[in-house]
Amino acid sequence: MGFSQALSGLNAAADSLDVLGNNIANSQTVGYKSGSAQFADVFANSQIGLGTKVSTVLQDFSGGNLESTNRPLDLGISGDGFFRMEQNGQVVYSRNGQLTMTPDGYLQNAQGARIMGYGVNAAGEVQVGGQPEVLQIEADEMPASATTQVSSTFNLDSRMAAGEDRNSVTLAGSDGSTKVDVDYHYSNNFTAYDSLGNPRNVTVYYEKTGDNQWTATTAMDGMVLMDDADPAAPVAMDMTFNENGQLTVPANGQFDLTFTANPYLGGANDMALTFDISGSTQFGNSSSTTSLNQNGYTSGALVGISIESDGTVVRSYSNEQTRPAGQIALASFRNPEGLSAAGDNTWTATDASGQELVGAPGTGLLGGIQSGAIETSNVDMAKELVSMIVTQRAYQANSQTIKTQDEVLQTAINLR
Repeated sequence: MGFSQALSGLNAAADSLDVLGNNIANSQTVGYKSGSAQFADVFANSQIGLGTKVSTVLQDFSGGNLESTNRPLDLGISGDGFFRMEQNGQVVYSRNGQLTMTPDGYLQNAQGARIMGYGVNAAGEVQVGGQPEVLQIEADEMPASATTQVSSTFNLDSRMAAGEDRNSVTLAGSDGSTKVDVDYHYSNNFTAYDSLGNPRNVTVYYEKTGDNQWTATTAMDGMVLMDDADPAAPVAMDMTFNENGQLTVPANGQFDLTFTANPYLGGANDMALTFDISGSTQFGNSSSTTSLNQNGYTSGALVGISIESDGTVVRSYSNEQTRPAGQIALASFRNPEGLSAAGDNTWTATDASGQELVGAPGTGLLGGIQSGAIETSNVDMAKELVSMIVTQRAYQANSQTIKTQDEVLQTAINLR
């Protein structure tokens, strides 16, 4: 009697129920991919088959929904790709982006798998290419950077008359004892940083000296910048505008200023900066500054990190500066269904999956990274419950086959 067919059906249905139960158990697992049992019939050179078997359990790698968490270290992949991670010395792949930072600066998940990516060079630039390595976020303090470039755009009131309606201020000379009287029609100021990160207040005084002619005098922390060629006279920055109010002198719109350590900066290095006033004008409107920028900053401590959509890990410092710490890498496979499940919501590459294709998020076929979100399981609970009912009916039907075969066998025995 053919009990083997029905028994194989029972075993296959039981395996299918195991797969369905595993899907339902992982319906809340971040980044989990549901599986489905695939069956094959069994023949052995006969017209009547020997039943069925589970040929494989195929995983569905379609994307789950991205759910907002507002936690910066929760990462979701919007599109294709896997996080490339190192766990116990082995490279694994995962869609679970629930990360925390260890005390030594590694980004890892709850299972201890550490995120991998591209580091930065000595100039602080991300080096994309080559083999990704485990990312480590250094917590070093950012050193101060002296100001070397200042750009300012302003308008000087053409209605001002030379020698009239001026303001006056008395400032210290470079020897600390000389008093210098500075006349001006307009002034603006900016903060510059010396090599030690000390903020220095620099004020520029503008005086109209003739038709379309202006002269600017600079002072740092109340001390006038004096001319090396004539220590008794301030450094004069002469400006000329044409009849249309456009700046013509200096031709490149720049002045080179040098503040020596003694007497202006104390223990810091000399400060040589370029003062760029390109685009400044002289029109019949009130004098005003429309833009002012400089490139220096004081030292700063690391206060946090953020992750951009292209995977760049950005360090934020207390001096309001930011610097990249690296870039998270993603990996894709030509046949992701060939990956081998390794537990802890990770997979490993196999011959069936093919070689990994590694790159930066958002390039090629790789998706982007969304910070503050996680990818939920792609298990469709309604579908799983319906499949469970169908599988249960298949199990019952196979058991009915065994019952019928038993009755037939009993009838044959009773023939005697």
